[in-house]
Amino acid sequence: MIVTRLVGRGQMLENPVLQDSSLRNGKIRSTGKKVTCMGSEETAVARLERLVREAESAGASDVHLHQMGGGAKVQLRLDGVLVAVESLAQDLAERVFGRIKFLARLKTYQDSLPQDGRIAKEDLGTRNDVRVSTYPTITGEKIVLRLFQSVSVRSLDELGFPAEARGALEVFLRRNGGLLLLTGPAGSGKTTTIYACLRWLVDHGGRHVITVEDPVEQVVSEIMQTEVNEAAGLTFAKASKHLLRQDPEVLVIGEVRDDETAQTAVRAALTGHLVIATLHAGSCQGVIERLLVMCPDRYAVLSATALVMNQRLMRRICGSCQGKGCAPCCGSGYRGRVPLLEWLMMTDELREKIGREGALGLAPQRTLEQSAREVWEAGVSDQNEYRRMMGI
Repeated sequence: MIVTRLVGRGQMLENPVLQDSSLRNGKIRSTGKKVTCMGSEETAVARLERLVREAESAGASDVHLHQMGGGAKVQLRLDGVLVAVESLAQDLAERVFGRIKFLARLKTYQDSLPQDGRIAKEDLGTRNDVRVSTYPTITGEKIVLRLFQSVSVRSLDELGFPAEARGALEVFLRRNGGLLLLTGPAGSGKTTTIYACLRWLVDHGGRHVITVEDPVEQVVSEIMQTEVNEAAGLTFAKASKHLLRQDPEVLVIGEVRDDETAQTAVRAALTGHLVIATLHAGSCQGVIERLLVMCPDRYAVLSATALVMNQRLMRRICGSCQGKGCAPCCGSGYRGRVPLLEWLMMTDELREKIGREGALGLAPQRTLEQSAREVWEAGVSDQNEYRRMMGI
């Protein structure tokens, strides 16, 4: 039940907090309806705060709440995989959904259109702000809460990369110009790698670093960070173009989404800037192929590109239960992840080959399959996770 009141002409203010303050002995005074909260009389305020605290403690990246008719299913994304944890009774679910929307400054009565918002950490008692996304489905509304974990920015050594790949990354960061492209699906560790690169650049000092991110997930001292705001017209393309006038030596582009941004990144890399960006593709070969489509000047693309890295994250066997399932791993048998990596260092010989024959058949240093098999055979993960990673 969401209490609303009219303000002025056609304007509504929703205040889900009112619904909880009107509870007396498990009843809503206006209707006398009994409140059932999975066997308790826990308020929506308390339940939401407890749910998010438990998710943070488990190390979840997202909380999924989906109305299924008669209640809501709650899932946590743990180590990249959704794990069902509980269900909410219908009346409690409705009030929790309303509370989330209220805290995120969204329209609580709107459930037929998507909405996006943000909850301040002070309002929810969380370690960091929480990003909120709502979406209508045929069984009811779906809400996803993105949790930003309070972790310090990792160093290159702490990424867990193979020594050869870590060395290739440091060689690139010492350059005065060139383009590094990171690829991989969402949640594959690309952002973690970028922040490790930023930490290395800050530690070694002396260069003006500017980032364009969506969103800024961690604030790094001594660099200039910008957050995309498409509603206000600040896109990756526009920000990247104008930031070149801010005299950067290093430019970080959170994602290359269009031809204009791709061409800006290539042009910047060719004119004495170190550029780090992500580009969605399925492989190192796919990155080169897509970039060649986005930038018609093949010579410019091949000259600018210095290093391509393709990442995945493979779940570790839980150290507490050795894969049997326990409370710390929420019964999944896994806790934590290890990076899988394939990479492609551009050489003059390789550039000439691509110029003659195209990107087809490019072979990276160590494939993802080889990396995954090594992790499995070392006992860090298991065959089931290997098969999941490889899609077999």
